[in-house]
Amino acid sequence: MFIVAEISGAPLAVNRPECSAATLPSMQFTAAAHAGVADGSITRAVRLWKRPHVKVGGRYNVGNTSIEVDAIEVVPFSSITERDARASGLTNREAMRAFLSRSGTVNDETLVHRVSFHRLGGRIERVVPTATAASIAATIVALDAIDARSASGPWTHIVLAMIDAQPATVSTELARQLGVDRMKFKHDVRKLKALGLTDSLEVGYVLTPFGQAVVRHGQA
Repeated sequence: MFIVAEISGAPLAVNRPECSAATLPSMQFTAAAHAGVADGSITRAVRLWKRPHVKVGGRYNVGNTSIEVDAIEVVPFSSITERDARASGLTNREAMRAFLSRSGTVNDETLVHRVSFHRLGGRIERVVPTATAASIAATIVALDAIDARSASGPWTHIVLAMIDAQPATVSTELARQLGVDRMKFKHDVRKLKALGLTDSLEVGYVLTPFGQAVVRHGQA
């Protein structure tokens, strides 16, 4: 069994003088599972992922509810128990196998991600800067500092413009266009997200209203 390294989730508040709210990323569940997540009876998810889509300590919205991830384990399907299935809102292991098989072949040796989480309450909003002349100027200084430290040269404004022009485009395609490794691209976008400039979608990214204001300022 492999335990995925713990990585703290993005802060829910940004220490800036002028801020507004934006929705947190969502963890994907079927609509039928939303009620179980909301009432706390569903506390586990098993996913056929190539890599984790969530982080330990990360907070995610599920419908009108929010959750916090407690643990992520990569295990063979043979390690999934009847208890895991019931905690995921399914009747048994074979129902879990059938559910996962919609994404690919699942045998006892197939590696799956077992995600444990607990309910926090209602939807959470992530605080991002309000677009003012001062906040935009401060963010551009921060972007220039990131570019100055980059061994591969400036990239922040290029990536922001790309996301602006191609929202909801899979990261693999955006990374290909830039000629960079996909994981490096995703790591870079997380730096932009930490500044309140982007949000993650189920597929791809989108600029926040503040991110749009920063991009428009650069185009002026």
